[in-house]
Amino acid sequence: MLSLKFIQENKETVIERLAIKNFDAREPIDKIIALDNLRKSLQQEAESKQAEMNRIAKEIGKLMQTGQKEEAEKARQETSQLKNDIAELSNRRNEVSNQLTDLLLRIPNLPHASVPKGKSDADNEIVKIVDNIPQKHEQDLPHWELAKKYDLIDFETGVKITGAGFPLYKGMGARLQRALITFFLDENIKAGYQEVQPPLMVNADSGYGTGQLPDKDGQMYYVNEDNLYLIPTAEVPVTNIYRDMIVEGEKLPIKNTAYSACFRREAGSYGKDVRGLNRLHQFDKVEIVQITRPELSYEALDGMVKHVESLLVKLELPYRIVRLCGGDISFTSALTYDFEVYSKAQEKWLEVSSVSNFEEFQANRLKLRFKDKGDKKTTTCHTLNGSALALPRIVASLLENNQCAEGIRLPKVLQAFMGTDMIK
Repeated sequence: MLSLKFIQENKETVIERLAIKNFDAREPIDKIIALDNLRKSLQQEAESKQAEMNRIAKEIGKLMQTGQKEEAEKARQETSQLKNDIAELSNRRNEVSNQLTDLLLRIPNLPHASVPKGKSDADNEIVKIVDNIPQKHEQDLPHWELAKKYDLIDFETGVKITGAGFPLYKGMGARLQRALITFFLDENIKAGYQEVQPPLMVNADSGYGTGQLPDKDGQMYYVNEDNLYLIPTAEVPVTNIYRDMIVEGEKLPIKNTAYSACFRREAGSYGKDVRGLNRLHQFDKVEIVQITRPELSYEALDGMVKHVESLLVKLELPYRIVRLCGGDISFTSALTYDFEVYSKAQEKWLEVSSVSNFEEFQANRLKLRFKDKGDKKTTTCHTLNGSALALPRIVASLLENNQCAEGIRLPKVLQAFMGTDMIK
């Protein structure tokens, strides 16, 4: 969340930079400033009436001491009216404060200066692409046919059990899932991330803390009776570990990794390419999260990008890195790099990771600050997260790019986990 003070002091800059995200901020920013002025005015009026009531209360004491009971009673009636006025002003101020907070929560994060202009993913900037892009052969099969041929994934039974977008992994397919999760976690731990195992459901405060609410309310599965949400990513519970905290400065950066199932309604995705593993409602992902000092967050982002790249190199997958444009970057992000792997049989790029710096946007919502030893001042942290990695499209690319006459070759880093070098 952008701070109210920052918006007030940088109104035109906020409007100009949010235009990069194709968000017209002028009307809501004007309304925010007007509501804040109204809130202050109501507060001042209430304080003025409270001061008047205190003055009259003292006067009543003097009147009673001098036996002026009639005048004292009139003064009491006046204080009673003032008390009602103050209560009404307080209620009105609370209403205005709630409206103000709601508007602030709906303002996106400002994009970093390096974010390119654009309307959609077609305008994203390719910053790196490897040169080992495989060529499709006539006999190559898409991953959903390979999954059936080698009895790895049963999409039909998943539909019977739950519905479309909930695949059933079997045999070597289930083992491949487990191998990838273990590989990713082990690599993340080697890179200094502490593993945590978070809940798969969160409360509304957690959703607001990381910015999924109210922006992505319709995209999350909701359990009405308990007012809980199934997580769309482990970023939500892991980052919320530090909600309402002042962390010790010497403990920064804080680095966590977590495996979780992820749940997304994908509302509005119907009609898009949803074959096989391309778009699911439930999928597995390993996440990395960092909490840093503000001046070091972009150095941390570069390190996270290099780490995710190293995972794809070890998996021997063709990949590219893109910097998201204003029209494709998320509501909460200041700067995002996407990693995409090449799908040989589909002849297309598939997103497998987003690595983002949220700067202080999430931390403002979370009330997450740090304080150095001996310093009375607290400073707002910066938060970052990235997929390391999301499994479905990694599996799709592994199957399609490594298919051969004998079966599906496995990259060396997975062979020990799988107990073989080939799925046959």
